[in-house]
Amino acid sequence: MSEKAFYPSAMGAVAPLDRPANAWRTLPLDGHFDLVYEDATGVWSNRSLQARELKLGPGRTLLGGIDARRGLYRGFRVDRIRRLIDGATGERIETGILDQLLGRAEAQRRANAVRIRRQAQARRKAATRRATEAFQ
Repeated sequence: MSEKAFYPSAMGAVAPLDRPANAWRTLPLDGHFDLVYEDATGVWSNRSLQARELKLGPGRTLLGGIDARRGLYRGFRVDRIRRLIDGATGERIETGILDQLLGRAEAQRRANAVRIRRQAQARRKAATRRATEAFQ
């Protein structure tokens, strides 16, 4: 028998079966940001963005949302964002922008998970209460 059947770590890292290696991953992200963005030609511009998501892909990460200038959905490469100002807190970030955005997306994901759990518990309690009242 092959040892690989019993010790899969001997084969090395195994990619997840449900997602190809070049797949994009989308993290919901909500917030308003003012940013200084450098386009592909090196021209800097000020942008105002109502963020919707952070897209993590092979070799690049995009901050996606509604661009106030155009009124349309736009994706901005995070590595080209030179300055990010959080509209809620006024915090100005010039380094570690990707880390900040990932941290915020994760915090929002956790808060949403807690909110969803609480709503589900409240629904279960209400259903139990209605069922109990129906039998009395």
